[in-house]
Amino acid sequence: MVLLRKFALLASICGVFSITAAAKVLELSDRFLDVRKEGQWLLMMYAPWCAHCKRLDPIWSHVAQHLYASPIRVGRVDCTRFTSVAQAFKIKGFPTIMFLKGDQEFTYHGDRTKEEIVKFALRLTSPPVQEITKTRSFEVLKRDRDLYFLYVGDRSGLLWDLYHKTADVFQPHAFFYQTQQTVVDKHAPVENTPALFVYKESTHYNFTGHNISDIDKLNKTLYKWVNAERFPTFPKVTRGNINQLFLTNKNLVLAVVEENQLEEVSPDMIEFRDMVESLIKTKREKYHDHFQFGWIANADLVNSIAMMVVPLPSLIVINTTTSHHHIPDDDPEKLTPHAIEAFLEEIRSENAPRYGGNSWLVHLYRFWFETKTTLGSMWKGNPILTALIFGLPAGFLSLIFYGICCPDILDADDEEEEEEGRNHIKKD
Repeated sequence: MVLLRKFALLASICGVFSITAAAKVLELSDRFLDVRKEGQWLLMMYAPWCAHCKRLDPIWSHVAQHLYASPIRVGRVDCTRFTSVAQAFKIKGFPTIMFLKGDQEFTYHGDRTKEEIVKFALRLTSPPVQEITKTRSFEVLKRDRDLYFLYVGDRSGLLWDLYHKTADVFQPHAFFYQTQQTVVDKHAPVENTPALFVYKESTHYNFTGHNISDIDKLNKTLYKWVNAERFPTFPKVTRGNINQLFLTNKNLVLAVVEENQLEEVSPDMIEFRDMVESLIKTKREKYHDHFQFGWIANADLVNSIAMMVVPLPSLIVINTTTSHHHIPDDDPEKLTPHAIEAFLEEIRSENAPRYGGNSWLVHLYRFWFETKTTLGSMWKGNPILTALIFGLPAGFLSLIFYGICCPDILDADDEEEEEEGRNHIKKD
């Protein structure tokens, strides 16, 4: 009897999902909607025809394997087959990565790498602020977390309340911890409590605005500080994180380089990238509040922003508030740390030439540039297919327009033929 009950339970579970042998990924059906609020779920909403979904598949398998021993269940849903699931979660594109915890739903907007997706899930499976009670835990924390926020002090008071509130907002994007001064010991430079730090690049940076007496001002200052500090000092910028970097409302300074298919950068490009990185590392106090530095290897994305083919390597600075961008007049080979400093000072004083923006003319020109670039890439890749894709519809449209715009000519030809026929009959 017990064996039968176990068999029935197993059959019931398999009715909701099945496990792929290699990946430990749960293949979910629309019956998942009945259990969506039970436990914690990391889901990939996909379509079989989606090329991006196919590229994510092996990464998703590694994510499932990494989280197999955790309470997080990793699954995926074919939204073309189970449209009710897509409608329930308002899926607008594929793939969409979501984390579900009870009534809470979180959508992932970062890079589609195993490391970043796993960190996203681990952040959300825990409370917004995790407590550290043992000194030796900091060694593990520093080893496993390249960036985290740390509150030192009691779980009471204005700063704690605002810290917890801010952590609740940014939990999908960063790790937040709390501890006591006796526990943190020598791992963070605590002189007085409460104290607040961000840890990155093996250094703790102190939040200096906790003495603000105005509650609203302190709340805005803390929110702005966390929002800006949740990124490394010099991150790799991709399509996955550039929109998040725009939320800093800083000028985004990008060293533009080129990678090969193995994500390898040539020595001359590395030298240029390192030069730009050294500037923010040595001049952090001068530029950190106004500029977010990073490097990017996606030339198509940069060309789309600049609306021109940017040389490699090069430098571009994007105003994330107005969407204007700045490009130095000097050739990339002539850019030195001193020249870049002078360029950044021109931007701060608003004397540097600016391009782009959000006007309708700029949007129109960007659309034309991206269309031209896309068609050019298609033509270089497969000219015959491109000619067929655009030639056949153009031919049909030409015939339709000809029939609409020139009916009088066709009718005139028919009338002339009829008139000639009548005249011929009369002569006979």
